[in-house]
Amino acid sequence: MIGKFFQKPEPSQGDRVPPGQYLAKGFPVLTYGDTPTIALDRWELKIWGAIQQPIVLRWADIMALPQSDFTADFHCVTRWSKLDVQWRGVKVTDLMQAIDLEPRAVHVMQHAYGGYTTNLALEDFLRPENFLAYQLFGEPLPPDHGGPLRLVVPHLYAWKSTKWLNGLEFLDRDELGFWERNGYHKRGEPWAEERFAD
Repeated sequence: MIGKFFQKPEPSQGDRVPPGQYLAKGFPVLTYGDTPTIALDRWELKIWGAIQQPIVLRWADIMALPQSDFTADFHCVTRWSKLDVQWRGVKVTDLMQAIDLEPRAVHVMQHAYGGYTTNLALEDFLRPENFLAYQLFGEPLPPDHGGPLRLVVPHLYAWKSTKWLNGLEFLDRDELGFWERNGYHKRGEPWAEERFAD
């Protein structure tokens, strides 16, 4: 299995591949449940909770925000990594220019089409390297990789990078999302191997 689909990282890649990870030769797809298909004219991103005014963004609103290209390493909790993944999308910091957070906001719950949720501390969500992605390697983001839009949080395991994103709920407390309620770590930092709850 290692030779066909995965390989051990070279010693020179040790500063990019977290402990216990193998390099994927392709880009594996792991999904719990069915893969939703969302037409762009029906897609929306709801933003609510501990903010001054709830917002609903449509696809045209996302396209009107500043666009950026990103190259980031991607680490799955199931022990594979893919280096230099190329995306296009919108920086979280650019998205947040339109959102007035209330001082009580300390966490954000990501919501996806299909009902998936995952939590992030606000400080993890607001990091400048995070982005909303709608292209992968120069092509529209395929549904099995989270299209039309997913969050990408490169510094945490990939289950924190919600596929099929359609909601950001800002919270005044921590709440557990789907995998966190089912035994996964609340944060998921790859270099600390935060795979499962203590």
